[in-house]
Amino acid sequence: MQLRRLPASRSLSPSSLTSRAVAAVALAATVVTVAGCATGTAPSAQSLAAGSGSAAPAAGTVTLVTHDSFHLPDQVLAAFTRKTGLTVKTVEFGDAGTLATKLTLTAGSPPGDVSFGVDNTFASRTLTGGVFVPYTSPAAVNGADAYGIPGENRLTAVDYGDVCVNIDTRYFAAHDLPEPTGYSDLADPRYRGLTSLEDPDTASPGLAFLLGTIATMGDGAAGAPGYPGGWQAYWTKLKGNDVTVTSDWNTTYSTDFSGSSGKGPKPIVVSYASSPADEVVPGANGAPDTSPTKALLDTCFRQVEFAGVLRGAKNPEGAREFIDFLLSQQAQVAVPESMYVYPVTRGVPLPATWERFAPAPPHPATMAASAIAAGRDGWLRTWRTLMGR
Repeated sequence: MQLRRLPASRSLSPSSLTSRAVAAVALAATVVTVAGCATGTAPSAQSLAAGSGSAAPAAGTVTLVTHDSFHLPDQVLAAFTRKTGLTVKTVEFGDAGTLATKLTLTAGSPPGDVSFGVDNTFASRTLTGGVFVPYTSPAAVNGADAYGIPGENRLTAVDYGDVCVNIDTRYFAAHDLPEPTGYSDLADPRYRGLTSLEDPDTASPGLAFLLGTIATMGDGAAGAPGYPGGWQAYWTKLKGNDVTVTSDWNTTYSTDFSGSSGKGPKPIVVSYASSPADEVVPGANGAPDTSPTKALLDTCFRQVEFAGVLRGAKNPEGAREFIDFLLSQQAQVAVPESMYVYPVTRGVPLPATWERFAPAPPHPATMAASAIAAGRDGWLRTWRTLMGR
């Protein structure tokens, strides 16, 4: 079964978590054991207590700490077990922000051996917190090192995704309205009330979209060429153009968006460059497949997801082997249709529908992890003021 990537479920900013919420998350962590192609019995709650150190892991087990959108097919994980003799047990903490917070709170006494899912918007928080130990996978030279954090050897890139504006092309044809092509159109009165996007305080696509506007338009009164007033002036115009701001990606994409299953009222949303591939339908009378949606590739911000060996891991060798495996051809080829992201290993083919409907943006906006760390909290405060939230 093909899983839709659910970035909104990995959304909460660590700064928004109270200590009570963190404790609740720890108690609610989902544990799944995969042995070959079978699912085993979940371990006891005592064995999950963060930093308890009360019991060593079962022989031949490597524990992966991740977010709840991690998924690789059972047969892929079974191949890892056959190759290494290690069974993968996963401990899931709901979203990217929660994952980063949990890992930082348990640095040195982690709930597992290896983590996957910290991305470039939260990486600095875990690195400053001493969550990971150095490890450079020999497989990284096959492409992953190009997506890494410069000068940093504690995190290994595993996949990337691009947050972009998506549109429902059928809506614009039916309403005899030109399709929007870039950021500026979202603030154009012709498109008043047609856009739904996610709150950057509570949804990772919303934060990525905000960062994309900052990287493109500049910060402050001078702004970047073509964007006087910078991102602040742009967002003021967006508010005046009646954009809808939701708390999560699922509401924006699956409820508000007219181009997806919710068939809502909004033909412009913030989602992923890969989303149009998930909307592909067979053409009529044997015609080629078509997608009713497309991503605007000039509005994209790149997110990179990393894996790392956790400081204090009980099975650091198993952790290293798992990172190596995540970069293998077998694991990377499963990444697009399992998690709706792009592989980092060179030579890994994309599904045929992705080649047509979900090409990787050639020039996405990017921002250094250190710049995100330095600016994020201030930018979010300014955004809340601008949007009256």
